[in-house]
Amino acid sequence: MFVGGFATFAMLYATQPLLPLLTSEFGISPASASLSVSAGTAALALMLIPASVLADRSGREKVMKISLALAALIALACAAVNDFSQLLILRALLGASLAGLPAAAMAYIGEEVSPRAQGKAMGLYIAGNALGGMSGRVLSALLTDLGSWRIALLTLGLLGIVSAAVFWYRLPPSRHFQARAASISRIIDDARHISRDAGLPWLFLTALLAMGVFIGVYNYLGFRLLEAPFNLGQTAIGAIFLLYVVGSWASAFAGQLTDRFGRRKVQWVVVMIMISGLLLTLSDALALLIAGVAIFTFGFFATHSISSGWVARRGQERRGLATAIYLTFYYLGASLIGSLSGFAWSLGRWNGIAAVLGLCLLLLLAIVLRLKKLPADPA
Repeated sequence: MFVGGFATFAMLYATQPLLPLLTSEFGISPASASLSVSAGTAALALMLIPASVLADRSGREKVMKISLALAALIALACAAVNDFSQLLILRALLGASLAGLPAAAMAYIGEEVSPRAQGKAMGLYIAGNALGGMSGRVLSALLTDLGSWRIALLTLGLLGIVSAAVFWYRLPPSRHFQARAASISRIIDDARHISRDAGLPWLFLTALLAMGVFIGVYNYLGFRLLEAPFNLGQTAIGAIFLLYVVGSWASAFAGQLTDRFGRRKVQWVVVMIMISGLLLTLSDALALLIAGVAIFTFGFFATHSISSGWVARRGQERRGLATAIYLTFYYLGASLIGSLSGFAWSLGRWNGIAAVLGLCLLLLLAIVLRLKKLPADPA
């Protein structure tokens, strides 16, 4: 599962450090360039629920394997595009193909791992996401500097092929999966139960806000670092994504804290950490800015690890659909807030970005404080 999460995020966010380059290469605006990321995340969001329904019926293991293999082939094709519109189409197809893995992954862990170890297991899977996102971005930036963005995307496609092969042959078979009919009435009934849960709808909103803010920061951080007083090059900007290693550690650490102290006592603290990190990015001192991004990244991955594990817990027998809805909000946040915050960059540069994303974080804090008052989770 770590390998699957690694490959998913390495391919999905490969173009993020290249946004300034794509802006000049294709003569488009920063907000338009960000669509190379948002097209994939939006398509993934739209396909998560259908993929979840398919996994409930056909088996989570099968859906995850096919999803990752197909996405790797599309990632290879991205290196051969002739214009930006072709790139957007392939990036959307990539996101749609990838949907099967995250749609089934949390439910698979919820079924196959002991409840006493689910926090740690979920943290490890999210850590794979973080490390994959970091490696894909850093490798993409480095290979672009050494060769071209086409070589970078080709290499990441090959990485996806290798990861898909490992995932295909090493993933343990499902032992506790029970197929559920994919009827419309059953889906509507499950959705009704989920919407009436005291915590799940609020957890879905935490996904939208946290991921939207996170992608907003990383989408436009490169534009800021290209300008004075930093004036960094492509490889140096890509190296900022090495801070994702903090996210890998944060996910596993948050899982351990959750198993020990409970989600309610930990989640609001890590949201405050996100806010603190964002404030530090306002500094024009590079060391403080990097420290701020590291702190912010820690808080985000800890928040996501806690919320996603909580959804799998509260979803019970409907955990497949519940986690799919959670991830739909998660990737919609990446697409909507991640791209729309580009207008804040046009109006107020980084201060505008920080103001808009800061408001989103305050709303997130209000939600997690509400979640802190929830009664005990369902047994």
